[in-house]
Amino acid sequence: MSNDTDVKAGGVPRAAADEERYWRYALNTVFAVTALRLLWLALGGADLYPDEAQYWWWSKHLAFGYYSKPPLVPWLIALTTTLGDSELAVRLAAPLLHFAAALAIFALAHRLYGARIAAWSAVVYATLPGVSASAVIMSTDAPLLLCWALALLLFLRAREEGGRWWIGLGIVAGLGLLSKYAMAYWLISALLYLLAHRGERRHLPAFLGASAIALLVYAPNFAWNLAHGMASYRHTADNAAFHGLLFHPGHFLLFFGSQFGVFGPFLFAALLVVTALGRKIFADPRAAFLAFFAWPALAMMFVVSFLSRAEPNWAAPAYVSATVLVVAVLLERGWRSLVIASIALHVVAALVLFEGEAAARALHVTLPARFDPLHRLRGYKRLGSSVSGMLAMHPGAVLIGNDRETMAGLLYYVEPHPQKFLKWNGDDNLPHDGFDLEATPDAFIGQNALVVSPDPDITRIVTRFAAAGPVQHIIIPLGDGDSRSYVVRYLEGFKGYR
Repeated sequence: MSNDTDVKAGGVPRAAADEERYWRYALNTVFAVTALRLLWLALGGADLYPDEAQYWWWSKHLAFGYYSKPPLVPWLIALTTTLGDSELAVRLAAPLLHFAAALAIFALAHRLYGARIAAWSAVVYATLPGVSASAVIMSTDAPLLLCWALALLLFLRAREEGGRWWIGLGIVAGLGLLSKYAMAYWLISALLYLLAHRGERRHLPAFLGASAIALLVYAPNFAWNLAHGMASYRHTADNAAFHGLLFHPGHFLLFFGSQFGVFGPFLFAALLVVTALGRKIFADPRAAFLAFFAWPALAMMFVVSFLSRAEPNWAAPAYVSATVLVVAVLLERGWRSLVIASIALHVVAALVLFEGEAAARALHVTLPARFDPLHRLRGYKRLGSSVSGMLAMHPGAVLIGNDRETMAGLLYYVEPHPQKFLKWNGDDNLPHDGFDLEATPDAFIGQNALVVSPDPDITRIVTRFAAAGPVQHIIIPLGDGDSRSYVVRYLEGFKGYR
């Protein structure tokens, strides 16, 4: 028989009412954050980054693989750009995927700790600095983090109920591999977790079956790599760049410091403290479970950064389970104020990131480019507009970019989008990016071209043409005297690379 403390007015059980309240709090907050991100994108917050422009180009040529990435991101862009080819359409999936990931984290934390910690975990994830950056740029991280979170949730259910949950896990893990090869860290973490706990080893056969399903889902990309000289795998290995000096303590310190920015300074410090406490925390099997899906990936990136280099976002998947772990530990020990302070700090950081330059401009303050967090996303539209006018003066000319980033930006921002183009690769004629992999330079022998290069020395290009027009310059102002400059030259009679 329930007493007054168990029932709210109207006869609704207090526990059920609390569950509903926390769910609505999480859903409404994450929805509001996502809506603001979509509004910022719709208002044209920044030009496409060259990587995004290249993904957009790939989306117009669908395949099971590409030089540097698996195919899921171009597939998603192909879906969202059925609405048009605007920057918003290219990026549309990113905030929506993070919205879904936050809800998956709610479900994961709810199953482990209940609605209160679940709600805070979802909101913390949605406002993480790394997520705020990732949610407005279409990259492989957005689908990867969703797949990582869903895989954790399905893994919990599969260990409890078996059957179809293992199948679902295999499908999601396979989609994760089609998003980014870092999904392999999840499979490694799960295997380590099962092997480390005697009582969990009975799940090994089912897990191996789920892994087989994942590999089956992923198989088309493997087949594409087989047909293209293992291009994606070689690129991934090149990114690790294990050559030269064996140890790079400076790179390690930079990567370690960057994680305070990706996860937030308070939360990353809390994660380090939680880890240092060891048994006091991980005696709780829920905390131990979450740690197994955070620290292996993070530790691996620490090693890579020490032996070579690692980009700040490479450890991002670790923070899916780390978010739940840190929030749970802080809330259960009465440190809710630190969680709130973290969210507030992250929101302020996001406002500075997205609107800092606009606010400075409104105050008639011109920021140097190095103080504009989005300066690397600026200027490509203006470059495309200038080159469009130059190409219009030379009908039929092949557009040549001297590097991958310039080529990608031009393909998106030149109007009409060029159909005859070549990313210059005449020095060694080996594939260094996706443009090189698909290039057919001999098809343009005898034709005229317009070369656009951020490098002012294009002598090696000019020598491969029969005649050259005058040198022109395009200067893209980036703020307070900073600029990005390009050399442009019309060349006649391409002779080929050799």
